[in-house]
Amino acid sequence: MAETYDALVLAGGSARRLGGVDKPALVVGESTLLDRVLGAVTDAGRVVVVGPERPVSQTVTWTREEPAGGGPVAALAAGLQLVDAPVVALLAGDLPFLTAGTIALLSAALPGHDGALVVDDTGRDQLLLGMWRTAALRAALPTEPAGARLGAVLSVLHAARVSVPAPAGRLGPWFDCDTDEDLAAARGSA
Repeated sequence: MAETYDALVLAGGSARRLGGVDKPALVVGESTLLDRVLGAVTDAGRVVVVGPERPVSQTVTWTREEPAGGGPVAALAAGLQLVDAPVVALLAGDLPFLTAGTIALLSAALPGHDGALVVDDTGRDQLLLGMWRTAALRAALPTEPAGARLGAVLSVLHAARVSVPAPAGRLGPWFDCDTDEDLAAARGSA
């Protein structure tokens, strides 16, 4: 990793499409979704998790968005208050196939940009799988972050797009678990 970075993991959503379960606590393979994400950022200076506290496998700093349930931009604003590093990995808490290698690819794409984000195999930007210059993210935040759209906030920043191929026969690092079908696919691939 070229630059010191902190990690900011958003793990407080309502998981409506999964019946309101504690999504980051769901198990894929031998670990929870959240622990699988945390395993990819063990070299971060600080790991901040925005969401309700729950057992995890490593030391993290916990915080909550205001108001609770205020959405990803409110969570981003809350988490950024605890970030010290000049670069921050912004991640969803439900990425079972995220690896340190993907984080390294994002870091390598960062020079000359405000950030770098993963583009999935369909060409879609993965807004919660990126690495950003902390000052640029802070400057892009709206005065009222609750309810703001993350895409609108990030769209004002100059980001490199990083295509990360899925390993043969496996799901890519961008794969998240939003539905029962997604969870079953992740468990089958793990």
